[in-house]
Amino acid sequence: MSASDVPGGGAEAARPAPSRRRPRAAWRRWRRSRPFWGGLAAVVAGAEICAIPLAPLKIMLEQGIAGIPGVLMGLVMIVMGLSAWFAPQYRGLAGVLTVLVATATLVMSNLGGFLFGTVVGVIGGGMIFAWTPLEPASEPSGTPLPGPRTDTHRTRTYPAQTHPAQTQPQTQAEAPAPPRHLPPKESP
Repeated sequence: MSASDVPGGGAEAARPAPSRRRPRAAWRRWRRSRPFWGGLAAVVAGAEICAIPLAPLKIMLEQGIAGIPGVLMGLVMIVMGLSAWFAPQYRGLAGVLTVLVATATLVMSNLGGFLFGTVVGVIGGGMIFAWTPLEPASEPSGTPLPGPRTDTHRTRTYPAQTHPAQTQPQTQAEAPAPPRHLPPKESP
């Protein structure tokens, strides 16, 4: 009795089930088609900046109305991180706004979430701004690409390229015709 005769044995047992591979591959394709890690950093930084003004009084001093800009800036950073995920064509705007808001939270919201939110927000915004989509892989076709042929043994020879000032003056019969946009020269 071989391993392939036993239920659950053989080559089929070594591969994960197709139902498990497809969601993982779809998730990987989705994640790679947008600035995922930069968006995640922006969402984490925004959540941290939002949470500090809303913390209990024992952790934070009473802020009153001064806590509102911190919450609003944190929400803007979260929205920019989500827009990087769900609308990657706006990654330039989302990246720049994330860096600007993360920098502004230094002054407006408890040193930008005790510096953690600012640092993570600036890094995330930079990652969002710097992300570029991958070019799709070209499909191999049966037609050869244009270019030099490698299946022949002939070599091409080209005349030596010389600078126009290095050429010898030609007689009028051998001289090329002047360009059409210039009037003809009169002979001396």
